Amino acid sequence: MKFKINRDHFSNGLAQVLNVVGSKAAMPILSNVLIEAEKDYLSLSTTNLDLGIRCKIKAEIKEPGSVTLPVKRLATIVRELPNVDVTVEGSASHQVKITSGGSHFKIMGLGADDFPKLPDTGDDKTFALEQSELAGMLGNVAYAQSTDETRYILNGVYFNFREGKLALVATDGRRLALVSKEMEVPAANTGAIILPAKTVAELLRLLGKGDKLTISFNERRAAFQIETNKDNSGLTDAIYLFSKVVEGNYPNYQQVIPKETHQRIKLDRENFLQCVHRAALVTSEKSNSVRIKLTSNLLEITASSPDFGEAHESIAIDYSGTELQVAFNPQFVMDPLRALTKDEVYFELKDEVSPGVFKTLESFVCVIMPVRLS
Repeated sequence: MKFKINRDHFSNGLAQVLNVVGSKAAMPILSNVLIEAEKDYLSLSTTNLDLGIRCKIKAEIKEPGSVTLPVKRLATIVRELPNVDVTVEGSASHQVKITSGGSHFKIMGLGADDFPKLPDTGDDKTFALEQSELAGMLGNVAYAQSTDETRYILNGVYFNFREGKLALVATDGRRLALVSKEMEVPAANTGAIILPAKTVAELLRLLGKGDKLTISFNERRAAFQIETNKDNSGLTDAIYLFSKVVEGNYPNYQQVIPKETHQRIKLDRENFLQCVHRAALVTSEKSNSVRIKLTSNLLEITASSPDFGEAHESIAIDYSGTELQVAFNPQFVMDPLRALTKDEVYFELKDEVSPGVFKTLESFVCVIMPVRLS
């Protein structure tokens, strides 16, 4: 194997695949990147067996071949090379020589034959989406994923393709976020998967490099083909992300969404977010709630803790219902407000022991459980 490559293109390609590799790999080869030189590009792949990624970058291939090298060490070396022109040459003993200007490195690798094979997506259900749209939808719900490993079924985002729409759901048992979009879902392609939190984070990092993406899935895995724009990054065509899915049945999320709420108020999202944020500055771990009080044309937000004191905020609103007071974890109020981009949100309440509901005019709902008033 021998090739010449632009240092920045090589560095950019390694940066795309680096995140998948954990600090404690189960096998030495899982700390490595598989480098395959063919035609006029390099293919770079990494995997941790649950999640795999592959991208291709432009290179001048003198001799085709493949090898695996420690990806974190390699990425650091390539980033620091003095010259933009880099030559890489492999040997039969899996030792690789890297030359750039006056810098010469020899790195020991492992054979490519032992690298776990990334899956193909032959018989999977497939859908095409806009990258910006999926990024927005994931951002609308990802904060509500559970981090409790004993409830592994909730450690991810639920994708549900059926009845002419795609719905994305996340919940940790104390709040639930749902966003949906209308799309064509042929009867043969209906289905649902739970995408693990690590994959969701990786997707959010990768989306936005192009316009379109394709998602393919079956009951065991999902694959994303993420188009990349032709720019001077050196990346060609697409980045491929492969992931195991969380196996099991997702809870019936429709049951959690209140069928009726008595009071509905329209709020300026940014203003409400800032008020809750300021009030939350005086909360503590023991007193971690903000009270929201509705009276005639007025919304008041208060918080207090023995350690820090009290805060009071007020917002003029259009409201003529009964007086109502309810308390929430401030983080649960702020997360959906930060994730949304619309100027206006609707906040629905029933009483002090029922969930609060955020909605937009689009298909977004966030349900948050109240904190009991003392």
